[in-house]
Amino acid sequence: MHLTQLRIYPVKSFAGLDVVSAEVLPWGLAGDRRWGVIDANGVPVTAREVNAMLGLSAEPLADGDLLLSGGAGDPLRVDVPTDAPAIAVGFSRQGTALAAGDEADDWLSARLGASVRLVWQPDPRARTVNPNNGGLPGERLTLADAGPLLLTSEASLTQLDAWTDDATPPLDMRRFRPNVVVDGDTPFAEEQWTHVELGGVSFRVASHCDRCVMTTIDPDTLTRGKEPIKTLARHRRRDGKTWFGVRLVPLTTGTISVGDAASAR
Repeated sequence: MHLTQLRIYPVKSFAGLDVVSAEVLPWGLAGDRRWGVIDANGVPVTAREVNAMLGLSAEPLADGDLLLSGGAGDPLRVDVPTDAPAIAVGFSRQGTALAAGDEADDWLSARLGASVRLVWQPDPRARTVNPNNGGLPGERLTLADAGPLLLTSEASLTQLDAWTDDATPPLDMRRFRPNVVVDGDTPFAEEQWTHVELGGVSFRVASHCDRCVMTTIDPDTLTRGKEPIKTLARHRRRDGKTWFGVRLVPLTTGTISVGDAASAR
């Protein structure tokens, strides 16, 4: 088994960015979901409500700044707001974040058609992994919903495609927003794992991932459909939810790369 894809999501709910290698930190991959979008009241805004967010991209730059792109108009370089005031945000277990500034807010608001703000999480050590999602004491988290990393497998996606009707095109793995993808040969074997090793870095499987409406948004057209929730509900439904992928918590740190050997137990 090998690691076949690595993706980070510099801004929560934006399109992902494929990378060849990534540094694993205690709270996830470097550059992953340290930025988020909120409304005027501090409530998080995600692609679940605003599909257009998936049409925007963000790239971490070598100096730590962020390059926003997508939609009409020029890209925007955003400085990390290390000296900005802390403002109240509604991300669970994250009381405040730092404001990116008016220029970034205006850029985003113009593209999303609503008044929004861009914020940055200064210290992931301040946010814990929810015990309801398998978190243990001392485990930390970025602005990701429920776990430091999400792992999916190509074997599971192949099985899901086989379950869908013939009129449904093959599903794109981007719908599931994984950080790491492995090949493997047994569909949904990942749900039996307790530990994973990728390129010499060790992870604990914290929980299985229940899937939301965001998976029904086509990552290219940004239109909503019924898949994959329709098929998952027929074959992968339990406890009133549908399931695909597992959440990982790093046990060690290091660098992982596409092509690295993957093992599990």
